[in-house]
Amino acid sequence: MVPLKPVNYLAPMIAFATALVFLSRFLEFPSLSSPLPTEASSSSPGSPLLSRAQDAFTDIKAAYARWDAEVGCNRFRDRHRHWASNVSAVQEACAGAECAAMAPAHVSVLVKGWTWIPDNLDSIYSCRCGLTCLWTKSPVLADKPDAMLYENIMPPARRRKGDPLRVYIDLEASRKPSGFEDIFIGYHADDDLQSTYAGALFHNNRNYHLSSYKHNDTLVYWSSSRCLSYRNKLAASLLSLIPHHSFGKCLNNVGGLDMALSFYPECINSNSEPHWWDHLHCAMSHYKFVLAIENTVTESYVTEKLYYALDAGTVPIYFGAPNVWDFVPPNSIVDGSKFKSLEELASYVKAVAGDPVAYAEFHAWRRCGVLGNYGRARAISLDTLPCRLCELVSRRRGREARTL
Repeated sequence: MVPLKPVNYLAPMIAFATALVFLSRFLEFPSLSSPLPTEASSSSPGSPLLSRAQDAFTDIKAAYARWDAEVGCNRFRDRHRHWASNVSAVQEACAGAECAAMAPAHVSVLVKGWTWIPDNLDSIYSCRCGLTCLWTKSPVLADKPDAMLYENIMPPARRRKGDPLRVYIDLEASRKPSGFEDIFIGYHADDDLQSTYAGALFHNNRNYHLSSYKHNDTLVYWSSSRCLSYRNKLAASLLSLIPHHSFGKCLNNVGGLDMALSFYPECINSNSEPHWWDHLHCAMSHYKFVLAIENTVTESYVTEKLYYALDAGTVPIYFGAPNVWDFVPPNSIVDGSKFKSLEELASYVKAVAGDPVAYAEFHAWRRCGVLGNYGRARAISLDTLPCRLCELVSRRRGREARTL
């Protein structure tokens, strides 16, 4: 610990503060509703974390070992035993599981028109209660579908008896039902079915080599090629204060869009033509932090921008949904909205980056099994949508459902 110099009549106050800083390493402090991973759960410039002597590190496994020795899972679990997140923000994945209510026993869903839902979702699924579910974009395989899924085209204005149920999905920030659907899928818990971005579907078949090396000089990874004014301005202001690499079209400072593969050749996916998304997680993993800024700030709109960083074994610096803590594990992100200024945020990030124990605390949730609502968010991601939709269609009797 760096000793503080007494200054005239302030000496007694400073001595008290110094003692408090020393004791803070051993005392438990109350948690905040959206805590930051410090011994005192504080982000203020005078917090114990920011007063600790810096100890540069590059090996994340060595940081884990130090955290195990100084803190450990038992203390971490105890510290978060009263972790409070709003369970009503995330639907229950097993809701409506009464098997007697499911008929028919096989449901087919035909996806109509272009959709951003990946093709690798197409399959036959074995769901609960013996239900089987065919999800396909082929009208040959689903010639008599029980439901038709629409996204970029409107469902029919009317549904006659015997017609498939009309399902409409909108996971964009402006989420809005079409007005013609029988079932609406959105990212909010109030929708008929909620689908989060927390799953793995979007990055199947990518290079998942995650580095145990973390840069100590370049702290933040950022990649964005949709240069929205709000996001660009915020990113430029924060990144001007922190050493970083920006790989996308926006604020690129690495010399081009394909430089990640030059920096990290181990991230090349040898099984296919190189694409920027193939090496995303691998490249991210070399950095202690990833900047994640949502296109739109609105409740419950938490996208892959945050979840990619978590999956890559790094720490998101997040700007977005005000209730983000309802969708992530405790002590897993740096919530940019909790700081008084970007300067304070930058100072905090640099302090954490230089403290292996403080940084490892951000990763304790996955090592100690403390997930909070995150487990629920993953359970209702796009990965599980086919079975959850087919179960709801079955409970509503599919093509035999009443017309309104």
